[in-house]
Amino acid sequence: MITLTGKKVSEGIAIGKLSFYKRDTKENRRIYVKDVEKEVMRFQKARQKAILELKILYDTAAKEVGEANAAIFEMQQAILEDRDFIDQITNIIATQKLNAEYAIQSVAQGFISDAVAKEKDYVQGHDADVKDVANRVLRILSRGWKDKMLTDEPFVLAAGELYPSEAVQLDKTKVLGFATRYGTINSHTAVLARTKGIPSVIGLGEALKKDYEGKMIIVDGFEGKVYIEPDYTTITRMKQKQDEKHTHVKNLERLKGKDNITQSGQRIDVCANIGSREDVENVIRCDAGGIGLFRSEFLYMENGAKPPTEEQQFQAYKLAAESMGSKKVVIRTADLGGDKVAECLDLGEDANPAIGYRGIRVSLDKEELFKTQLRAILRASAFGNLSIMFPMITSIEEVTHAKVMLERAKRELKDEKTSFDEEIPVGVMIETPAAVMISGELAREVDFFSIGTNDLSQLTLGMDRQNGKIDKFYDPHHPALLKMIRIIANNVHLEGKHISICGDLAADLELTEYFIQIGIDELSVAPNQVLSLRKKIREIQ
Repeated sequence: MITLTGKKVSEGIAIGKLSFYKRDTKENRRIYVKDVEKEVMRFQKARQKAILELKILYDTAAKEVGEANAAIFEMQQAILEDRDFIDQITNIIATQKLNAEYAIQSVAQGFISDAVAKEKDYVQGHDADVKDVANRVLRILSRGWKDKMLTDEPFVLAAGELYPSEAVQLDKTKVLGFATRYGTINSHTAVLARTKGIPSVIGLGEALKKDYEGKMIIVDGFEGKVYIEPDYTTITRMKQKQDEKHTHVKNLERLKGKDNITQSGQRIDVCANIGSREDVENVIRCDAGGIGLFRSEFLYMENGAKPPTEEQQFQAYKLAAESMGSKKVVIRTADLGGDKVAECLDLGEDANPAIGYRGIRVSLDKEELFKTQLRAILRASAFGNLSIMFPMITSIEEVTHAKVMLERAKRELKDEKTSFDEEIPVGVMIETPAAVMISGELAREVDFFSIGTNDLSQLTLGMDRQNGKIDKFYDPHHPALLKMIRIIANNVHLEGKHISICGDLAADLELTEYFIQIGIDELSVAPNQVLSLRKKIREIQ
């Protein structure tokens, strides 16, 4: 038995014979053409046909994996309609008198770097999509070019890398799971795998050899492992794991569409936390009541050396708003600093990062950065039910300053005649003992609250929750913490405002009944914890 280790993308167990994806790699030679106009027309016809195919793919994907993921193919259409993309290809054909295939391949290779230089946000970071688009047009030009699989029987798919248009067309009745040499856990292909529920592991590198073609394989999407020609013990263990997953999921799936209500009739909302636009589809799939926390700092942390632009942020927030429809989406402004370091923002050294230069302090200090984010959120608010939430609040003055900045952003957008929700709700995170003690006063300043129990726990107990040396002292159920949560709930409800919990304790099933008893209005957890929490709520007497 050979064991390979990669990155887990989609949980589950797949057992079957390995089949490598056969993508014919026709060589696109440099050929001189006599009739330049005819060659340009040949390219344009192939481009139009590719756009039509992508529209059909969008419709198919929207039905199967939701509009949020189907948007991948709208973006690919945009590449084919991009003036620079078209002009660069036609220019090579016209001026160098070269064939369309060669021109397309040449332009596709440099289009990503050109997009970065020209700040085309919709293209940046989507190398696989550009390749996918180019291959589609090349396939149309070559006519007989077909993508093939080894067998019509159910199998485990292997590939160097899968493009999104290939992943969305995977037939779950045939493809039991897949493993790839390359790819990232946040790629569109990975998102589609999770959405379609296909067990998958990526990033296995060259260890995934063509020699394994046709061999028995197990993909363990729980652990990110692949077993080639597994022994009897491993097969037995994996089959048991497979059965347990199937039974668990089947039982939880029955709770979709059900109310989050105890047997005595007490109701509590259950929402989901996300860190990126790629997580949105998981929220829909798990039947959450909305997005209770969009951790926007991840947009900064994943953007490299430059902060995300207003347009980049707008597109991410707009996708969340549109995907959730009438359900709420709470966007927390960037809680950068502490252990959340972004390459694009030099915050300097901090001796005590958890209580240092972070959260709202950074935002209020870097006003242009903050205003850019507020503008993006406001613009996106025209497309759904959005709210803004400020992190790490310790004083009324911080809230007042943040609201002044928000009003300034609103005035700018009004002057530009840009639509937004003028009554967008504003909330704050309760994460510090200071905020607990003034929660009554804060409740008169904002519309809603969310308790961030991760920071509140460590700041209340005076313990770094990431320090393994003090694990035995760290008590997330400490009476002082639970009393604080009750105080906050009472103060907020006295002002008639909404209170949620969005930290790790929200998913702690031992505390669910206590939270309901003290009147917490909402619990917001990771998408894959929504149905388990709903099950617990419905079992409470």
